Amino acid sequence: MATLQAITFDLDDTLWDNQGVMARTEEGHYRWLLTAFNVWRAERGEPPLALTYEDGLQDYVARRQRLASEVTERRGDFTWLRLRALEEQLQAQGVVKSTALMWAAAAMNEFHRLRVQVTPHPEVDALLHELRRRYRLAAITNGNIHLSRQPLAHHFPVAIAAGELLAPKPDPTPFLTALAKLDAVPERAMHVGDSWEEDVLPAQQLGMHAVWINATGDQALPERVTRIAHVKELPDVLAWWEK
Repeated sequence: MATLQAITFDLDDTLWDNQGVMARTEEGHYRWLLTAFNVWRAERGEPPLALTYEDGLQDYVARRQRLASEVTERRGDFTWLRLRALEEQLQAQGVVKSTALMWAAAAMNEFHRLRVQVTPHPEVDALLHELRRRYRLAAITNGNIHLSRQPLAHHFPVAIAAGELLAPKPDPTPFLTALAKLDAVPERAMHVGDSWEEDVLPAQQLGMHAVWINATGDQALPERVTRIAHVKELPDVLAWWEK
């Protein structure tokens, strides 16, 4: 068996539990926008936006969905979709373009501030610290978390935001980009993630080894795929490799 050179990791629901993070971030940055923008307008003697939180958020989501269907090459670039949708919505409310651009960008900064407020599994920091001694590490995510600001960023000299490549997983591009930056070949690399469709299958089809984090299921797995219930079990998989 060839010596393993590199390990790539998905982030959300692999290295931390993402349940609730996106809902809190989605609601929080939009509430912040409406509140801060209306305060700003009031200071200038202007009326508040004619948007309630509920109607405004629904419209915001609908605009994102429409943009994703119209600009298909950007469908996985969630930061771009959010930014453009907010700009559109503000302009539809009569806000001039320059002001809409400024406040949409400010709202996305708040989005990223909230988005990185994740809590890695307690074992992960020490695990990654040890793995960096033996392997080249990279993060590959479809999420629009600000990669340099997330709490485990110091462990990943290579971090790939697949949406910004306009090639979200399961497209092979983010995997191949990570491998190129790591100077590793697929046969000597392993990807760890929780999604069968977005993590396991594309990695396995490229010739990488894959570790599927899935707490349930006993189905037969294709070659080069191992299932574990939690990332803390990864050292056991690697110990088998090193025999």
